[in-house]
Amino acid sequence: MQPAICTGMAQQQPSVQVHHLGTEKEPLVVIDGFSGRAEALLEAGYRADYRPGGASYPGIRALADPGYLDLRRELMMQVMAQIFGVKRGIRCEASTYSLVTLAERELSPLQRIPHYDHSGEDLIAVMHYLLPPDSGGTAFYRHRRTGFEAITPEREDAYGAATTEDLREFGEPPARYHFGDDERYEMIGAVEARVDRLILYRGRQLHSGIIPAPDQLSDNPRDGRLTINMFLFGT
Repeated sequence: MQPAICTGMAQQQPSVQVHHLGTEKEPLVVIDGFSGRAEALLEAGYRADYRPGGASYPGIRALADPGYLDLRRELMMQVMAQIFGVKRGIRCEASTYSLVTLAERELSPLQRIPHYDHSGEDLIAVMHYLLPPDSGGTAFYRHRRTGFEAITPEREDAYGAATTEDLREFGEPPARYHFGDDERYEMIGAVEARVDRLILYRGRQLHSGIIPAPDQLSDNPRDGRLTINMFLFGT
């Protein structure tokens, strides 16, 4: 994926890239070296209290303190204003340590295909990677039958009907973590994990976590695919 904008900052400061995905050109912001304290965030994640992540999430989650975003408050406000059109403040709706744990055979049909978090344009999803590339990044998709890359409120009914038609024509998706192209979806971009890399994108984007070694997933945060996930809203 080629960045539309690439801005390098001073040494030991975060570096920022802005990509525009697919034909709909939705923004994906990639910030490397975001916090400068990945080890401390990992240690806090090791001690966190994990619970089932809910019906849609294939793993477990624990509360994560989002206060460290204030370390880069000016940068975050610039990104939210210039890229996502947020002109006033930011409200953090959720902040969790997340561990993907489910074996592929245990995935529900909806967990086997790309998903979107929220159809409104005001929800910005944040993924903060704390581990190296082999832990797996995030991929973004276009739905072939509709051509949709982002699911807006106006598209939700049509997308739901089209996925029902996918099920009728192709059957249930295979029991695996989705990655790459198939008869339902086309991959339009991907970002790899890097230690202390934070990415932001609208929650309406179709996306899926990249799970390179499903047989090595663990519910032990010291061994598993540990990330921090947040949902931000403009106020």
